[in-house]
Amino acid sequence: MADIDLSLAVATQVEEMRKAGGQPSDEALSKLARQIAQAFGAKKDEVAILRLSSDGKMLSFVFPAMLSKIGAIPLTTAHSLATKTIRDRRGEIVNNFSAYKHPTVFEAVDLSEQEKAAPIQKIVSSPMITEGKVVGVIQVSRKGRGGDVIGPDFTPRDLAELNAVGTIVGQYLAALPFAAPGAPKPPAPPAKA
Repeated sequence: MADIDLSLAVATQVEEMRKAGGQPSDEALSKLARQIAQAFGAKKDEVAILRLSSDGKMLSFVFPAMLSKIGAIPLTTAHSLATKTIRDRRGEIVNNFSAYKHPTVFEAVDLSEQEKAAPIQKIVSSPMITEGKVVGVIQVSRKGRGGDVIGPDFTPRDLAELNAVGTIVGQYLAALPFAAPGAPKPPAPPAKA
């Protein structure tokens, strides 16, 4: 998919979420992640969207929703690619992530009955920067176990495409109020006939 097509698809989905108002539903975030994943030849649950807290000290998962329930990542966490992406204010590609020293607590979580936990093998990570301020991180990974077909290495073009997507998603997240801890997500909108 060309950069412009992905950016347009993401902008359209973000506009739908903006029009719905309030915090995005899990269904809307899932649809957004599916669009992003498809462009990178990944699975929906291999997309991560993390938002920086209002005090700038923690990163919390916006997607996958299951990981938002596990906890947040302090920006002081050593060896976290997400926090490094925030601190350096630049994206990174790691095609040998299993050799990269990193916390694995979130990788060990089964995201659904269909998606059992598997370690990240390859990852591309980009800061979401809005008006010169980092508001979060967006990542696409390739997960698998030894012997699994993992997929191609990420490239500088992938990073550029993720940067563009991150700008769009970051602008949306920056405009959202922070949800109170434990606040319920809005219900999914009714299905269109």
